[in-house]
Amino acid sequence: MENQHKLGESGLKTPPLILGGNVFGWTIDRQTSFAVLDAYIAGGGRMIDTADVYSVWAPGNIGGESETILGQWLARRGRRDDVLLATKVGMKPDGPGALTADRIIAGAEGSLNRLQVDCIDLYYAHRDDTETPLEVTLAAFDKLVRAGKVRALGASNYDAFRLQQALMTSAAKHFARYTVLQPHYNLVSRKLFEGPLQDLCQQHRIAVVPYYGLAAGFLTGKYRTNADLVGKARGNSVEKHLNDFGLRVLAALDQVATETGASLAQIALAWLIAQPTVVAPLASATSVTQVEELLAATRLQLTPAQLAALNSASSE
Repeated sequence: MENQHKLGESGLKTPPLILGGNVFGWTIDRQTSFAVLDAYIAGGGRMIDTADVYSVWAPGNIGGESETILGQWLARRGRRDDVLLATKVGMKPDGPGALTADRIIAGAEGSLNRLQVDCIDLYYAHRDDTETPLEVTLAAFDKLVRAGKVRALGASNYDAFRLQQALMTSAAKHFARYTVLQPHYNLVSRKLFEGPLQDLCQQHRIAVVPYYGLAAGFLTGKYRTNADLVGKARGNSVEKHLNDFGLRVLAALDQVATETGASLAQIALAWLIAQPTVVAPLASATSVTQVEELLAATRLQLTPAQLAALNSASSE
């Protein structure tokens, strides 16, 4: 992918698809993760997104498994100048105060060690922590930037009010500010982002990189009945979409697929890429074939009529 897009005012650039690392050490093992990563970079990808909490929910895991595999892959290939690393802090189930100064600094050190690097390109607050003053959280992030351990800052799972407060605090205290937002946003989950939050990102030139771009796999079209969920790792995340609304969105995707020859996953990602403020959606892959399919989404240009049909079907 030659088309590099600016990630807001972060100083970073990425092609319009970011590889999600939540599956590394969860639904795919080390060897398969390496193959997926190799295919993504070979196909022109650049930014890989992970978190210190991935994948604490899997039996036997404690968190950090994804970062560890990613670090081992980087060490094996012997270079990282063509790779951007994004990771997150603040969602480990360690009790209240997820974004205190101590937890942020310790979290960054842990991530740097597992990733086997000396700098994180993009470091996110994984979710808002209303129990810790924003000034405390942002001062800790600023300290990491000034120390050269983090290049740019992002926020995930913040609402418009809290993101606005964070931006105001950073401006008043001359702290490094959030330049990227990672919200939950896709064709079947539009309300959380569209409106005040999207407007705020546009106003402050914040780059948006949505997660759950494929709604945990629902928008690939492979889950259409409850029977399709049996034995699937993401079954619980998909079940809520198996209703009239979700099936209406799939029907619209099916129609565009007939017109374009593209897969539903490619169309869902192309729709996201076409949305205001969105720079690059995140998507995970569990095989080389899936990586190649996802990368092809960046070359798919939907027509205004197709975008309108998808907008109409996905409006609740």
